[in-house]
Amino acid sequence: MNRREFIKKSLATGIMSGSALTFGSFSHLFAYPHRSIFDKPFDLVAIKGGEPDVMFDTGIKSLGGMKAFIKKGQTVVVKPNIGWDTSPERAANTNPFLIKRIIKHCFEAGAKDVYVFDHTCDNWKRCYSNSGIESAAKEAGAKIVSGESEGYYQQVTIIKGKKLTDAKVHELILESDVFINVPVLKNHGSADLTISMKNLMGIVWDRGYWHRNNLHQCIADFATYRQPDLNIVDAYFVMKRNGPRGVSKEDVLTLKSQIISSDIVAADSAAAKLFGSAPEDIDHIRIANEMKIGIMDLNQLNINRIKL
Repeated sequence: MNRREFIKKSLATGIMSGSALTFGSFSHLFAYPHRSIFDKPFDLVAIKGGEPDVMFDTGIKSLGGMKAFIKKGQTVVVKPNIGWDTSPERAANTNPFLIKRIIKHCFEAGAKDVYVFDHTCDNWKRCYSNSGIESAAKEAGAKIVSGESEGYYQQVTIIKGKKLTDAKVHELILESDVFINVPVLKNHGSADLTISMKNLMGIVWDRGYWHRNNLHQCIADFATYRQPDLNIVDAYFVMKRNGPRGVSKEDVLTLKSQIISSDIVAADSAAAKLFGSAPEDIDHIRIANEMKIGIMDLNQLNINRIKL
């Protein structure tokens, strides 16, 4: 059996050799359409089987549309993962087609200005360009801002933090009316997974402190400061190993999925299950749940599961 045949068989059976990613949890997450007996709004939407822009169109509609989160005349900051100088299919960064569609919805909801930025790990100009996000954002009418200069960051106090009690946060997060967090789901060598909470490291200046002082606790601590108004997890391409940068396209699976929620812990818990991990096994998700930042137990949520 050659490698291509092996991969096809692995995808069919739900197991990829050498990866924690299985399709048992994936199938469970989308196993059945949820019908609320309480007739209340959805807490989370999980979409499968479409292109990034189409999935977002469908998912945000079931949450009341972007107008449920943005009022006319407000300023919006969209924070993707743009940390790495790689092309979109490598799954190190957020999908540019998703970012473009999110921005379009923001303006249709009445946003005055939409800003896009990340504090990148590789050279920021190359990351912005080669990820495809810069051109996608500009085409949609957003303003691209650098996260490269310390002058953009202001000192804040993390009142509920245990390990992380202060940080320098990008001024866009402090000044914008609406904060939309758009991580890509992927493996991470230090944090196990990088999803919504981990993506917030891209809005602070000194990330090194987090790594030196209990990374998982710091990730949870910072989530107590300002939670995004909306979390949109890009799981179209998913890096199953060698994260966060990845080594090659062989590290990537095409899941064509997306998770949307205003609850950052719920979004990460659903994404962890999509990856094939138990949320309680990801320390920063478990800690955030214990700190009552959000809900880890998906059985407590009203979830809309959509297959396109």
